Amino acid sequence: MGEPRVETLDSAPGLAPIFVRAALSRTRRLDDAIPPRVLRLEGQRIDRDHLTAYQRLCGFTADDRLPHTYPHVLGFGLQATLLGDPAFPLPMVGLVHVENEITVHRALTADDLLEITVHADNLAPHAKGRTVQLVTEVDVDGARVWEGRSTYLARGKGETDAPSGDRPPAMPSGFPAAQWSLAADLGREYAAVSGDVNPIHLSALTAKPMGFPQAIAHGMWSYARVMAALGRHASGPVTSHVWFRKPILLPSRVDLVVDTTGIPNVAGLRSARRPDVEHLVLTVS
Repeated sequence: MGEPRVETLDSAPGLAPIFVRAALSRTRRLDDAIPPRVLRLEGQRIDRDHLTAYQRLCGFTADDRLPHTYPHVLGFGLQATLLGDPAFPLPMVGLVHVENEITVHRALTADDLLEITVHADNLAPHAKGRTVQLVTEVDVDGARVWEGRSTYLARGKGETDAPSGDRPPAMPSGFPAAQWSLAADLGREYAAVSGDVNPIHLSALTAKPMGFPQAIAHGMWSYARVMAALGRHASGPVTSHVWFRKPILLPSRVDLVVDTTGIPNVAGLRSARRPDVEHLVLTVS
């Protein structure tokens, strides 16, 4: 694959043009390797208005503390740039976010000046296609403060005996701790804040060509909403791991179920109408 080349940016890439180019062009599968690129964004200051909009949409308290999932949003433009590279071996449009792990090493605030670095690795076969992982690392004053690993699936011909990765815990049972009604335009609202304008999230019209009957909620919104609901325990230096199961079709109602009796704590989202339909399960430790 060659030595990675580090490309340093002084501003976040615009996401809409990346998605448009990806939608209008076909990925050139030059080989089966990930391009050896590392993208770095230096001197990233926090826009407090953007932070507040994100906090309110995802259910966090509006203050100067960065939510557990917020640095993912700040680094997503770098992820999209790598995924949209014509030499990248998987098509960007239609990728499904199937798993994510985040470790917060110390609390971050809006006063921190961030250095964000993203690279791709672990291109692998999957029972339903192929997966790739995007690794995001955040440093402040030369010290690692946050890191995340996002796993994306390109659906297609899979390998039935492909490794399945870490097995998720069982969904908590019992009465829901909360029930949320998700509006039909939630995907567009989150896209406006996050910049993730993947067509599968915007409308039924744009989702159907990707194989979904309706727009689906962003996995990172549902992840953030659960972490916000878990409160103070989930807002400090912790590690969370989420597995996305069935997509949340919009509009819909979902139940939050929580089990705090063990270590790690486990939480999940399931359909309020059909509790056997599980949308996500996550651990916090």
